Amino acid sequence: MAKPVTPQDMFDLWQKMVNPGAYPLQSLMFPVLDAAELEKKISELETVEHWLKANLNMLQLSIKSLEYQRQMVKGGERIKAAMEEGGTPPADEGGELPNPAMWAWNMMAQAGTDAAREAAKPVRKSRKKKSAG
Repeated sequence: MAKPVTPQDMFDLWQKMVNPGAYPLQSLMFPVLDAAELEKKISELETVEHWLKANLNMLQLSIKSLEYQRQMVKGGERIKAAMEEGGTPPADEGGELPNPAMWAWNMMAQAGTDAAREAAKPVRKSRKKKSAG
């Protein structure tokens, strides 16, 4: 039989979610004045950010791979149907047959284009400049 959940257990769980660094709850209300402690917390959070970005990139790669596989299956069905009818296989927009060996190259080229487009976006200023006066 499971142990009943007490209000103290719920509060402890909430405190761990809100404050995963195991600092006392008061640290949420009162800033830490130690610069070394702030640097440590910043570096921990940046590490988590990089880990999440890496996982996001892996997830996006998996999605792209599955989309490619889906397109290949659909394309294979189209080619098979065209061959059964005695016609020629369907071509892409450029009039050429798709090259299955080029999917990774095309995906990397698209990622580079997307990254360049993202880098070209202007950085939004978080603070407005104070006018001299």
